Amino acid sequence: MKILLMGNPNVGKSVIFSRLTGVKVIISNYPGTTVSYTQGFMKLGEETVEVIDVPGTYTLEPTCKAEEVALQMLHTGDIVINVVNATNLERNLYLTLQLLERDIPVVVALNIWDDTKHRGIHVDLDKLRELLGVEVIPTVALTGQGIKELVENIHKATLPDTPVRSRDERWATIGSIIDQVQHVTHRHHTWLEYLEDASVKPLTGGIIALTVLASAFFIVRFVGESLISYVFNPLFNHLWAPVLLRLSDFLGGTGFPHDILIGKITGGEVNFVESFGLLSSGLYVPFAMVLPYIVAFYLVLGLLEDVGYLPRLAVLMDTVMHRLGLHGYAIIPTLLGLGCNVPAILATRILESKRERFIAATLVSIAVPCAALQAMIFGLVGQRGGQYVVIVYGTLFVVWIILGIILNRVVKGFSPELLIEIPPYRLPPWRTVVKKLWMRTYGFLVEAVPIILAAVLVINILYIFGIFNAIANFTAPVVTGLLGLPKEAVTALVVGVLRKDVALGMLAPLALTAKQLVVGSVVLAMFFPCIATFVVFLRELGVVNMLKSAGVMISAALITGGILNLIL
Repeated sequence: MKILLMGNPNVGKSVIFSRLTGVKVIISNYPGTTVSYTQGFMKLGEETVEVIDVPGTYTLEPTCKAEEVALQMLHTGDIVINVVNATNLERNLYLTLQLLERDIPVVVALNIWDDTKHRGIHVDLDKLRELLGVEVIPTVALTGQGIKELVENIHKATLPDTPVRSRDERWATIGSIIDQVQHVTHRHHTWLEYLEDASVKPLTGGIIALTVLASAFFIVRFVGESLISYVFNPLFNHLWAPVLLRLSDFLGGTGFPHDILIGKITGGEVNFVESFGLLSSGLYVPFAMVLPYIVAFYLVLGLLEDVGYLPRLAVLMDTVMHRLGLHGYAIIPTLLGLGCNVPAILATRILESKRERFIAATLVSIAVPCAALQAMIFGLVGQRGGQYVVIVYGTLFVVWIILGIILNRVVKGFSPELLIEIPPYRLPPWRTVVKKLWMRTYGFLVEAVPIILAAVLVINILYIFGIFNAIANFTAPVVTGLLGLPKEAVTALVVGVLRKDVALGMLAPLALTAKQLVVGSVVLAMFFPCIATFVVFLRELGVVNMLKSAGVMISAALITGGILNLIL
């Protein structure tokens, strides 16, 4: 048996899925977290059944890639658990009525039931069951309330005898249902609701947005630098360095194995940034330079997601995003890109047209540095002064605006209006925040550390055989003439295709000036995406669009780097 969890975006499907199956998934308080389906299993009596978390959809008449996936999945299921937001029945019941018109048994999970009391909403459950003709179970997925009852009623899922209606007939039916089952009483606004209103107004919303983003960057840097100073640097300098020095003596202090494992030893000490051995730089870069900022960034991003601020930022940014050929919803993939470009490009599926997805994915790949790269920018460029970090981010922001305007004029098509459901502000349980932080951090380590170690190994071998010197000499006119960087920096540009944070770390031993570090950081951020992003881009948008985007990336990176070199 296959059970499908279906509902509008941001109604708690993924939380219910996690409750039913125990499968760990990313849970957020904003629409569009699930852009492909997630599979798990649960025990239903003596039977093991398959459970599918289907992408959120408002309708069975698809308007975007996520809704197309949802419709395709509907044809494969045996039972549908329709997850409905109890505080917004009018919006959610449109999909419910469409599901009831299909040839598949349905049971309704009336989720976020606890918020109905807070909002003065009273729902007559018995009347709602009677009008829909199916079981309706109130649930609170975050706490687990009602989940046991939901499981016990899955076998009661029925196939109602519901006629197929037109769009207008469905809305008329919904209006009739609301009149009969829902009663709203007056109550005073809470402070969170006053804040919700202020967050989407142009003046107060702009102030709140600037405050939130400035606070986010301050917290990321403070937490990241604190972890480096008080945890990771002492571990590497006082515990790991002596081990490497003993191993260096055992290997004779030189030779091929020594250069691969330990790297260069200067003055009897291990310089973890410059030594570039597998056990020195290969471990220090991901754990002591990148991981602290990764933890800090994902902590902040998780809080913003779960509180419910991101959809309000989407509304606030809608006008600006339209000038870039997008609408406000595209700010969500953009912000996801600050964590990792891979889920950001996957999240572009929530956009309605191929044109929007191409523009959004290209802008993310070029002008939105991932958390790992940001960690290196803060760590390396920040050592020369905060103003240089500001120049890097300011340049990328200007490129994001200008390139978006150009793509909006060049790429054919149009941008539809913003249609997004805004969830209430909710104070997330710390258990959820910590769980998500661990999952994302673990995912970074599993993905990044092997790549970084492999990159260090390959680069060392290529250095030993002199291949990088040949490449550096060939590209010197561009790297030194146009960008003002030493020819050895071409190594970093090449490695950037594998991992941009590693590539930026490779600039550290080159004794660059502050200007050169700024230029190098910007060019690496804008240059061809890392291999993981490249693969996802290719899969999502196809070969032709990938090649177009790659051409835009390389041209924009060289032009911007050249201009920065002249200005600075």
